Amino acid sequence: MNKPMARTKARRSGPRRPGTRPTRRKRQRAKAFRWPSLGAVLVDHARVLVASLGRLVSHPLSTLMTVAVIGIALALPAGLHLIVTNGRALSGQWAGAAELSVYLRPGTDVATAKKIAAELESDPVIAEVRLIASDEALAEFREYSGFGSALDALPENPLPHVIVILPADGSRSAPAVDDLRRRLTDELPADLVQADTAWVARLQAMLDLVRRTVFLAGLFLALGVLIIVGNTIRLDIQNRRDEIEVSKLIGATDGFIRRPFLYTGAWYGILGGLLALGLVTGSLFALDDPVRRLSGLYGSGFRLTGPGLAGGSGLIAAGIALGWLGSWLSATRTMRRIEPGGRA
Repeated sequence: MNKPMARTKARRSGPRRPGTRPTRRKRQRAKAFRWPSLGAVLVDHARVLVASLGRLVSHPLSTLMTVAVIGIALALPAGLHLIVTNGRALSGQWAGAAELSVYLRPGTDVATAKKIAAELESDPVIAEVRLIASDEALAEFREYSGFGSALDALPENPLPHVIVILPADGSRSAPAVDDLRRRLTDELPADLVQADTAWVARLQAMLDLVRRTVFLAGLFLALGVLIIVGNTIRLDIQNRRDEIEVSKLIGATDGFIRRPFLYTGAWYGILGGLLALGLVTGSLFALDDPVRRLSGLYGSGFRLTGPGLAGGSGLIAAGIALGWLGSWLSATRTMRRIEPGGRA
């Protein structure tokens, strides 16, 4: 054997220094591995999504019970939130209709009262001014009170001139009306400036309390939805324990095994959100006619406001998020305890 061939053989048979060149097996593995395309990933997710819905349809009774509990848990805070929203709208209408009554001092003549009313009309915080003269007020009282003969016995008209003031749009809140009342009391020759807005402030305070109560109730009910979905997914994982062990034996990752359970939780959230939306909408439809008739008796055109497109979408999105999170927490915790040949 010549020397060049001997060197070549020795070079091939000698030990390879680490880090010089990859082995043939590594090169084959690198050549065989290819990242999946986006279309293949989407198709796989769509297949798992449809398969998870099929498993729910195959167990209609248990699915219906779980969806009913989730739907009721989501409908309660959503309905309370709509009550607060409609209450705020109603209180806003009442606050906007709040008027101030300025009772001028006795002895003020009609010309002075008209001059004061004209000056008040130029005030930027006042939208409308109406003067009720004492003679006009007495005639109206005589017509509707039924004490006409008694009023004839009076030596003079006891009623003062009254100026009714409607604040402008930006000055109809309770603090703004109270400031306007104090200013008119100091500037005008009036015995009394009356603004009955304290009840509006009390109503708004009660609505704030209800709003915070709704927020806390929503948090507790959301926690309940997480527990319900998590327990349902945990039972499903236990029923499919053998399938999960086989999948782990052939090299499936936890994320691949967890995927159908995540979609199952999302389906629970979607169905529960749709049921909650139906319950809330049906309740508003049942209450709309009585509320409309009651508001009509008080001369108001108030109508109940529903969740709308944004509210309905938000309710379904909340159901999806809670279902997905509950299933992810339960599946992650449970599958860590499942090993091939072991016991959860």
